[in-house]
Amino acid sequence: MRALTPEGYEAAWNAIVPAAKELAERGVDAIMVIGTSLTFYRGYEAHQELLDRLRRETGLPVSTMSEAVVDGLRSVGGKRIAVATAYADEVNRRLADFLRKSGFEVLALEGFGLTGFGEPGGKSEQDIIDLSGKAIAGAKVADAVLISCGGLLTLGVAEPIERRHGIPVVTSTQAAFWSAMRLAGDSGHVAGRGRMLGQSEPVAAH
Repeated sequence: MRALTPEGYEAAWNAIVPAAKELAERGVDAIMVIGTSLTFYRGYEAHQELLDRLRRETGLPVSTMSEAVVDGLRSVGGKRIAVATAYADEVNRRLADFLRKSGFEVLALEGFGLTGFGEPGGKSEQDIIDLSGKAIAGAKVADAVLISCGGLLTLGVAEPIERRHGIPVVTSTQAAFWSAMRLAGDSGHVAGRGRMLGQSEPVAAH
């Protein structure tokens, strides 16, 4: 990935299937494609086609960061959601469309407006908590909040947000590793990191 823009994703998108096939040849048990915006930026239908192709060509359980956040939101009962992101307007628009086509009502969306590939890592946990709070306030009646971008440092933000606002938090990074653990046969349970990771029910691999 060269930048957090549609143009910046192109080279990485074209490398996904070859990289997955190489991993399959190495004998891995499952594959997780990391990169939320990378996997939703072409739209809902293109994402579904990518999943189908990856599963067909590798013969393995496969998921993406975009599918993981969808699964995570569903697992905590999220339907009407607030969204906080690292992204600028064009990528935010594409994310909102992807989420709506995945069955969610996007009540409010706030972004940091970043386009540089490494920039999300410069945001502090407090920055992320504050932006999420702004989105939740704008949504008014959200039943979950999504924090989208695997580059944001979100490991410590779920519990403070959940205590303050009373709704579950799903983040790209936590959702991806939770989903990857489940693809490999684990429950995905991690204590002390928010409601989604605190769940322990295993699910069938895709």
